Amino acid sequence: MSTTDLALIAHSIVANGKGILAADETPGTLTRRFSVHGIPSTPDSRRAYRELFFMTSGIAEFIGGVILQDETIRQRSSAGIPLPALLAEQGIIPGIKVDDGTKPLAGSPGERITEGLHTLPQRLREYYAMGARFAKWRAVIAMGDGQPSTACVRANAHALARYAALCQEQGLVPIVEPEVLMDGTHSQERCADVTARVLQTVFDELFEQRVRLEGMLLRPNMVIAGASCPTPAPAGAVAAATVRCLRRHAPAAVPGIVFLSGGQDYLAATLHLSLINQQPEPKPWTLTFSYGRALQDEALTAWGGLDANLAAAQRAFYNRARYNVAAAYGRYTAAMEAVPLAA
Repeated sequence: MSTTDLALIAHSIVANGKGILAADETPGTLTRRFSVHGIPSTPDSRRAYRELFFMTSGIAEFIGGVILQDETIRQRSSAGIPLPALLAEQGIIPGIKVDDGTKPLAGSPGERITEGLHTLPQRLREYYAMGARFAKWRAVIAMGDGQPSTACVRANAHALARYAALCQEQGLVPIVEPEVLMDGTHSQERCADVTARVLQTVFDELFEQRVRLEGMLLRPNMVIAGASCPTPAPAGAVAAATVRCLRRHAPAAVPGIVFLSGGQDYLAATLHLSLINQQPEPKPWTLTFSYGRALQDEALTAWGGLDANLAAAQRAFYNRARYNVAAAYGRYTAAMEAVPLAA
């Protein structure tokens, strides 16, 4: 696929402030989340949960793409429509998680490497035939004593670049996700240093692998202190540090940066995104969201696995998605939470 065609898909996903719904939890992960609410986890209940989001009326105004998981991309809706086709009919672009998860990195105790490259070309061809037009691969970078090591950063950056090149070869837009984890007691300054090093290394590898930056999306963490840091940074400081880091290390050719929530709750993730877009410095990319739990948690609580709660769950999802599009324009305020945007 040409650079122009890939760029058109990438721009379409993030057009008009829209973002991405990350609905790519594995069955095991979703089972753990269901168990908190007493919901049995079966292929049918997981399909019903995904369909809750995909069938929310008007959601295509706010969601440009949905990341699916291998189980989900093969499922059909309750009306018998393949789920990728259900999304495409609404103008939402289907995507797919393609990594095989993380494994211990040899020679680097406590660090991880994401695997799945050896089978990726054939899987990409299959997913493209099913309707996927973009893909996601997550690299995990943890902080601790002596971590991350140079070996860990370089190995994961190289894998991300090889994945991205293979995606573009098969006509899919790659989402490049180098996630510096929030786990730990590290300061915001430490997160800024590590995120800068990781992003620089990733883009160096993308250049070496001849990845066309116009036909990809970046999915980074925000520059935020560790979840157990005794002195968390104010929301405004998170926004300023995140934009500063991206301006230094993310090329302007990338059409969109779609933040992951990275463990933030939905209120913090929405507020931080809005403040990032309010920063006065020039920002050559679209800055929007690619949230999983930060888009889904309210709806999951409202649904509870019961058909009778479907409408309430969809209202919760609609409102949260709409709040995040407001944040992508820098217009969200916490005061909006007191007045629901949808009846």
